[in-house]
Amino acid sequence: MSLLVAIDQGTTSTRTVAFDRDLNVMHSEQKEYLLKYPKDGWVEIEPDALMASVHNTLEPVLEACDDIIALGITNQRETTLVWDASTGKPIYNAIVWQDRRTAEDCMRLKKDGYEEIIKNKTGLLLDPYFSATKISWILDNVDGARKKAANGELRFGTVDTYLLWQLSEGAIYKTDVTNASRTNLFNIYSKAWDQELLDIFNIPSSILPEVHASDALFGNITRQNRTIKITGVIGDQQSALVGQRCFESGQMKATFGTGCFLMVNTGDQSIPSTSGLLNTLGYGISNKIPFALEGSIFSAGTIIQWLRDEMKFFPDSPKSIDFLSTTGNSKDIYFIPGFTGIGAPHWNSEIRAALYGITRDTSQKDITTAAFKALIYQVIDIKDALSEDGIEIKNLSIDGGMASNKMFCQLLSDYLCQEVNVPSSLESTAIGAAITAGLGANYFSIKQLHGGERSSVIYKPREGIFDSEDLTKWRKFLSVLMAAYN
Repeated sequence: MSLLVAIDQGTTSTRTVAFDRDLNVMHSEQKEYLLKYPKDGWVEIEPDALMASVHNTLEPVLEACDDIIALGITNQRETTLVWDASTGKPIYNAIVWQDRRTAEDCMRLKKDGYEEIIKNKTGLLLDPYFSATKISWILDNVDGARKKAANGELRFGTVDTYLLWQLSEGAIYKTDVTNASRTNLFNIYSKAWDQELLDIFNIPSSILPEVHASDALFGNITRQNRTIKITGVIGDQQSALVGQRCFESGQMKATFGTGCFLMVNTGDQSIPSTSGLLNTLGYGISNKIPFALEGSIFSAGTIIQWLRDEMKFFPDSPKSIDFLSTTGNSKDIYFIPGFTGIGAPHWNSEIRAALYGITRDTSQKDITTAAFKALIYQVIDIKDALSEDGIEIKNLSIDGGMASNKMFCQLLSDYLCQEVNVPSSLESTAIGAAITAGLGANYFSIKQLHGGERSSVIYKPREGIFDSEDLTKWRKFLSVLMAAYN
């Protein structure tokens, strides 16, 4: 049987999945690894642990699959690695997208008047979230790095580029338009690295990979005496957009993984946001590169992991449903999930997580419900921001690990006051990588993917559940915290 293989390299784990032509899962492997938190607001990954998770999932899948048409890669975006061009060894740990260590650098650049230039060229804000200030930090803080970069001895990559380099033993040094568009160095209109942006961040062009369409032929790797072609590379949130078949302008998805990311396809129309959203590239497939608007929430699954691992409320994440109120009543407990700042549409790097309203009879269920509800309230904030930018959400398709929590999905529908669609497979990100690779290998066409059934469960809002006064109180608590950190 001919199969497509997708590497889904996420923030806390790697999955490798084999799909048949109808995108049914035929084989899957997953390995988790630990993040490192060296200082407050710093988040890193040991490169060896990252690559071990890739090898330990890829090899078993390849052993189980005889006929592999192509391989696709999807990855956590913005996470930054810099390595030696001759040895392939990273000169520092991977700095994760959640990392906020460059907040002061961003503030300095804002004061110097660069924010509008960056926003007008990249569609992004000037924020530690993106790769550029991470690269600058590594070059400025690792001994000899600046000199080596100037001499062309270093390479930068988001995780996709690093995987391509390592899996090909240095033969492939490329990225795709979606990952490039998340660096603050890529002009989304000219579709090229931008010298003015490089000058602003003091980054030499020699450190940058080639940029290609998401469904390009990136090259070949050799595994188990087989040559496997890589015909798909795409950032994880854009991959989920493809996996949810959001090929038409106005179609939207939300992925609830480590973070939560809402993205709407805006087609050929670039919509610069006035409400704190990101104007980015949707994908680069079948000779089309549509624009998209995105709202980024930094903490989603992270919240549940914290309740599980540090608070010890439940032994595993699925058990969290037992601690979630069926009506969303958290008994006046409010939670702000600012573990590493807060994202769209507020963009505050300094804020930290907080609970308010705890009394002697506050229970684990109250705190868990407040945590889930905080995530829903952030989604509402992004929905309102989209409305300000002229986009009304008519339907919302969600995926990611948290979409398996039926009570969360129901409360999301209740509080958004609209239907929420959950696809039959929650593997939208991996499916998107497989689709991208399949298109790149001419295994099927995009026309064959249009109109397919994308959801199996539809949650409809219940009357009398959403409490607007509760949302108002949560927003007030958030505003107080933000004022304290401004």
